[in-house]
Amino acid sequence: MRFEALALLAVIATTGLVCIIVARADWRRYGLLYFLSASTAVALCYLFTYVGFYRFPVNVLHGTLSIPYALVATAFPSAVLFGVRYSPERWAWKIPFYWAIIHIGVLSEVILLSTPILVFSPEWDLWDSYTLWWIYYLLFELLGGKLIPPASRRPLNPETLRYGRWAWIVLHAIVIVTIFLAGVYVGVTVF
Repeated sequence: MRFEALALLAVIATTGLVCIIVARADWRRYGLLYFLSASTAVALCYLFTYVGFYRFPVNVLHGTLSIPYALVATAFPSAVLFGVRYSPERWAWKIPFYWAIIHIGVLSEVILLSTPILVFSPEWDLWDSYTLWWIYYLLFELLGGKLIPPASRRPLNPETLRYGRWAWIVLHAIVIVTIFLAGVYVGVTVF
C-alpha cells in the first residue's frame, strides 16, 4: 500500500474518532450535525470537482470515484463537531478559535497539493479554498448553535484564551506556524 493511502487512512481514522468522541455528548443532535456537515461537504466537493475547479487524479482509496468520499465525510465534519462543541461562547473568541482550525485545514490542503492526489485548475487557488472554509465553518457554527443545546457544549473558558495561557499559546502557535509555512509555499511556487 502506498504511503499516501496509509496517511489518508490514518487521517480518516483520527477524524472519525474525533466525530465519535464529540458525538457521545448527544448522539442525536451531534449525529444530525454530522450528517448535515458531511453531506454538505461531499456535495460541495463533488460540485467543485464536477465544475472543474479541482480534481483528484490519483484517488488512492476510492479508485475511479471522482472524490475521496471517506476523507471528505470525516475530516470536515470532525472539525465542525469539534468547533461546535468547544468553541468559546463569545464571537470575539470564536474567530481566533476557527482561525486556527481553518489554518490547519488549509495546511492539509497544501500537503495534498504536494502529492498527486489533489490538483487545482487555474480558476481555483488556495484563497478560494480559504474563503470557503471560513463560510462553511461559520455557517455550521451558527447552525450548531441552534441544534446543540448549551448543556451539550463545552466552550473553552475565555480566560484560557488570554495572553500567556495554554489556549492562547496553542492558537498562536498554529496560526504563526501556518502563516510562516504559507510564506514558504508562496516563495516556492512563485519564485
